[in-house]
Amino acid sequence: MLENELDLWYLGILKKVWKTFSKTVQNTKTDFSKAVAKQFSGLKVKEEDIKYILNKLKFNEEKPNEWTETQLKEFSHELRHLTKPMIIAANKIDRPESKNNLDLIKEIYKDVKIIPCSADSELALREASKLNLIKYIPGDSDFEMQEGLNEKQKTALKEIKEKVIIPYNSTGVQEILDYVVFKLLRYIAIFPASANKLSDSKGNILPDCFLLPENSTALDFAFHIHTDLGKNFIKAIDAKTKQAIGKEHKLKNRDALEIIAR
Repeated sequence: MLENELDLWYLGILKKVWKTFSKTVQNTKTDFSKAVAKQFSGLKVKEEDIKYILNKLKFNEEKPNEWTETQLKEFSHELRHLTKPMIIAANKIDRPESKNNLDLIKEIYKDVKIIPCSADSELALREASKLNLIKYIPGDSDFEMQEGLNEKQKTALKEIKEKVIIPYNSTGVQEILDYVVFKLLRYIAIFPASANKLSDSKGNILPDCFLLPENSTALDFAFHIHTDLGKNFIKAIDAKTKQAIGKEHKLKNRDALEIIAR
């Protein structure tokens, strides 16, 4: 239902101008990809996205005026699927009937990433970790019980391990977050750091982290931290290599930078 609504949203944007748009593009030999990308600029659709879809569908971009209603719908679906990808969080995987349901969903939605998860189990493990009942880091494939647990706590934790952790290798919650941020949205994690010291006044190593779009530069990072840093940017220092880098230097995931500004 949701995917269908989003497809219709894209189709509506296209059909609103398609009659005039397709004739203009065809008669003036306007670049089709550039024209469509402009129409969808508010949704961050790029020319490369349009070209990829056209190449996949083999539609005639030189004669869009001849496209059928079915072609328009297919084009809108593929464009939405590429630029607004989805993931299915298959929650409550700890329930007895969940394994069969998961297999059924995977069979129906073969082109969508599906991750089994148990939000209830993740919450229980995080709360237990806060109380020092277990050693656990979100996303881990196991946890370690501490001394002093009562029988009820042991039983509950054992159930989580047997029903969720062992068969699915984690609760799935952190895996979903990681997949959305780093795969679907394609962000990279960048740490503000001093080239001479990686810890703050409390001894925490690289306590802050910012998420930026892939292909971001050192200057983008400076502006992301503070506008004044961006406007007065001189250079950045790679905290790992101690080397100076310029404003156009493209950043990689988990880079740590110190910004030098006027």
